[in-house]
Formats: sequence, C-alpha cells, structure tokens
Amino acid sequence: MSTTDDQIPPPSEGGNSTLALFLGLYLVVLAFFILLVTISTVEETKSKKVMDSLSSAFTSIVPPSADLTSFKSKDGDVLAGQEFQQQVTGIFSTALGIDKVEMVQPGRQMRLLMKADNLFFTDEARIRPAMYPLLDRTVAALSNRPPGLRFDLEFIIGVETAADGKTMPVEETLELRRAGAFAEEMNSRGIPPDSIAVGIRPGHVGEVVIWFYTRDIEKTKLKFEEGEQFQGLR
Repeated sequence: MSTTDDQIPPPSEGGNSTLALFLGLYLVVLAFFILLVTISTVEETKSKKVMDSLSSAFTSIVPPSADLTSFKSKDGDVLAGQEFQQQVTGIFSTALGIDKVEMVQPGRQMRLLMKADNLFFTDEARIRPAMYPLLDRTVAALSNRPPGLRFDLEFIIGVETAADGKTMPVEETLELRRAGAFAEEMNSRGIPPDSIAVGIRPGHVGEVVIWFYTRDIEKTKLKFEEGEQFQGLR
C-alpha cells in the first residue's frame, strides 16, 4: 500500500547543474579580464607622441602671450575659471556698446571688444555713468578668488602711431588719460590692486580690448596679449 510520501517525485538536479555551470563561466570570464588588466602596460612613448601632436596642432590658435604651462592645472581650477568666465559673459552679454565677448581658452582666457567712445564720453577721459553697474559687477567677479587662483583684468586701448606705424606717442594723449582713468575708477571700486593692468597698443585707434585671465596665484606677473609692443601703466 503506497503512502503520500511515495507519490512525491524526487527533486530534479537539473536546476542546480545549470546554476553551477553559469557560475563557473562567469568566474572564467572574470578571471580573463583580470588577467588582461594585469598584463597590460601603458606605452608612454605613444602617449607622448599623441600629446605632442595635439599640442602642435592647437598651438597656432593660442595667442603667443598665453603661457601653455599655466593650463596644466587640476580640473577644479578649470571649472572655477569657467564659472568666472560665465559671470563675466553674463555681465557684458546684454550690455549696450559691447562689440564682442569671446572665449580664447575655456576656463583660462577670454576677451571683450568695444569702442572707446562707448565706455568714455566722446573726446574725454570720463567713464559714462551707465557703465558703472557693469564695472561694479566686474570688480565683484574679480574679487571672488578661489583658493590658489586669481582673476586678472588687462585693459588695452589702441593709439595712433607715428608715420613708421610702430612708434607710439610718449606725450600724454587722450588714450593714455583714458587708460589711467579706467585704472583709477576700478581701484576706487575695490578691485584687487594686483588684478588689474592697463596699457596701450599701436593702431586700433578708438578700440578697447579687455582681457580676463584665470591664473595660478603664484604667477603674479601679468602679460599683455599677442606679444605686441605696448607701454604699460599700473
């Protein structure tokens, strides 16, 4: 006479075998990739050639005054510089009289182009009051330095040259007075004294170029753009 227990078929072992086979294959694949990582090596020679090739390809678009070594910083520095550039772009992008705001090196270098008469009263060295809010916001952005970094501003105004096209005036001119007035105005509004430099360049009469830089705090010497001859004022 059969019982209920006799009617229950024995458990199948097929499921356990499939699971064990799958686990075994998984371990084999894992061991294979671990082996690949272990025996792999970095070919520094090829990596260096690639980096040199990229550097030579893109150097031509970098102004000669740009210090390439200054761009070899941590990602956090670049992000801080990009945030600074976004602030400056926001300040001037909708302002009247601004001809162009462009990034030269993202996170490191940008410039602003405008006509001098849009910043100053015509034939005068007085800054237009309508520009005061922009100057205040610019000073605030330049003063907000992250640890280890500094934000610099360079104000360059074009001057008329002698007949040779190279000699710049040595006497006081309207452009010189305007450059000095801009420095005084920014200083009066609280810009860090070591963050501003002003100067003149031959040609481009009536044009103002304002450069913004993100630099390592240890590099205190300001550089002027494009390696052009200029006379600097501090």
